[in-house]
Amino acid sequence: MEQHPKEILQQYWGFPDFRNSQEEIIHAVLQGKDVMALLPTGGGKSLCYQVPALAKDGICIVVSPLVALINNQVETLKSLGIKAIALTGGISFEEVNQLLDNCLYGNYKFLYLSPERLQQDLVRDRIQQMNVNLIAIDEAHCISQWGNDFRPAYLKCAELRELVPQAPVIALTATATDMVVQDICENLGLKEPLRVKDSFARNNITFNVFWDEDKNYRLRELCRECRTSVIVYVRNRRMTVTLTNYLINQGQSATFFHGGINKKDKEERLNNWLSNKVKVMVATNAFGMGIDKPDVGLVIHYQIPDSMENYFQEAGRAGRNGQPARAVMIVNQKDESQVRNQFLGSLPDVAFIKLLYNKLNNYFQIPFGEGSSETYPLPFNAFCDTYKLKGNLTYNGLRILDQNSVISLSEAFSQKTTIRFIASKGHLFQYLDTHTKTAPIIQTILRTYGGVFDFDTKINTLLIAKKVNTSEQEVIRTLERLAQDEIIEYSAQHNDLEITFLVPREDERTIHMFAQKIKQMIAVKTANVDQILTYVKNTTVCRSAQLLSYFGEKQPTPCGQCDVCLQKKPIDQDIITIVQQEILKHLQIQKYGSRELIRLLTYKESSVLMALQGLLEDGSISINSTNQYEISK
Repeated sequence: MEQHPKEILQQYWGFPDFRNSQEEIIHAVLQGKDVMALLPTGGGKSLCYQVPALAKDGICIVVSPLVALINNQVETLKSLGIKAIALTGGISFEEVNQLLDNCLYGNYKFLYLSPERLQQDLVRDRIQQMNVNLIAIDEAHCISQWGNDFRPAYLKCAELRELVPQAPVIALTATATDMVVQDICENLGLKEPLRVKDSFARNNITFNVFWDEDKNYRLRELCRECRTSVIVYVRNRRMTVTLTNYLINQGQSATFFHGGINKKDKEERLNNWLSNKVKVMVATNAFGMGIDKPDVGLVIHYQIPDSMENYFQEAGRAGRNGQPARAVMIVNQKDESQVRNQFLGSLPDVAFIKLLYNKLNNYFQIPFGEGSSETYPLPFNAFCDTYKLKGNLTYNGLRILDQNSVISLSEAFSQKTTIRFIASKGHLFQYLDTHTKTAPIIQTILRTYGGVFDFDTKINTLLIAKKVNTSEQEVIRTLERLAQDEIIEYSAQHNDLEITFLVPREDERTIHMFAQKIKQMIAVKTANVDQILTYVKNTTVCRSAQLLSYFGEKQPTPCGQCDVCLQKKPIDQDIITIVQQEILKHLQIQKYGSRELIRLLTYKESSVLMALQGLLEDGSISINSTNQYEISK
């Protein structure tokens, strides 16, 4: 006999009632209907498929994009006494076979897998044999070409419906525009789905944008003020290390997290943060997806993200326990050009894709009308160097050709060499004196790459070879010798790209078939960056109201707490007078800078700065040569 959904909710999660649209979604799934659920971060998406799957006989197939997300979900279910299995990378064929047997005969309720797993015949065959009661596509925006995290492998999710046509499909995502939602429904082949969208309002989160040329100072102060867990988001791996070291040096408990960390370190750092042994997690943007830590009191974006969707999803990881929390973006005058260069500067246009396709065919000497189904190894750096092509632009262009089935791009590509100098600078100079032949290569590396004494730094061995006027092989041999002599740590992966041409060469005609799609993609990406920059620079509309408006909602009243709302509040002169009196008391004892006074006093920063300005204007205080305030003589 099937259990009632509320009984399951109470039994496993201890909640007496569902929230918002959860109950409506669950009942639709139990009736065999497809569902498109758009629920905000912290909106309880996982319960929308976990509860109905437990209420019915059979197993639920869950497709999810991240290993960390899959592992977290599976461990959570296991801790509740629910049988769940994860098919992640690094598992042998025999183990996959055994796990799938468990799904068939072991009374398991959930099978979590990545979309890439659906390309394996073994997995597909076994799924057809299972009693599948539900298909759940998590982070479903990944299936849309207009989504910020489009993954071509997600398109394989539609084939699950063919494998188990009797099972309903539920697609879930936290942030998606109307265009992305429509794309999800079409790509998954949802049949007259129930479309549900809960309010995105997060009334317990105060959203702020702080302009500060000294972003490190602002970061330190924000982390110092917060008494609970903090997430700091940055855009690259090196920055996670840099900011973590800075915060530790400033007395903060911090660690970092990114995709290049080994599995053991990831687990250790995540557990330390989850258990509050570490306060601040500095991470790239994938961190936090599906990780349920309710007591995050502050989310900081140290750099501007690429879209409103990503910003809102990441900021929404604050305050999941309903307690007051803050989401802060720290920006300065350089950030606009940096975000445009990073996210738009490496977008290939139609002309570049045509050029790239032509050069690929010429490189392998493929005649017109031929080349279909032929596979070639592509030495990426050498190819770019031959035709003077930019690396990022070229790789993104190859991905577009792959996504549009012109070529198949091997996932084994790992043309990456990283080094870090572990010898002291003094030891290095001594080494150069006795190994003079290595000097030109070492000096070129030091001139070309910053931070090689502090970070694992990705280097281009072909570029170094050209600068030194030697062969790439000689550079590699030198690096290997430096590693043996314990001058550097050296990691080299030289698995070149492998591409398979899927259609005969037709140049212009081949690209013309999807040229319009490329133009639309560029337009969407450009609009995304424009919209997030508009949000950053808009100082007239409440931050919460701006965010809700982007997602098609209206906020009846301003939040009253964000930086925009606070600047509109009338100045309370009585408060300013009290602050001025406090400042004068402190300055009678010793001299202070503005930052010291802000930290010393319990008033808002804006009130302290306004009070200082007033005291300067009436001549009560002055600024000395070291930028400290003192009582006027």
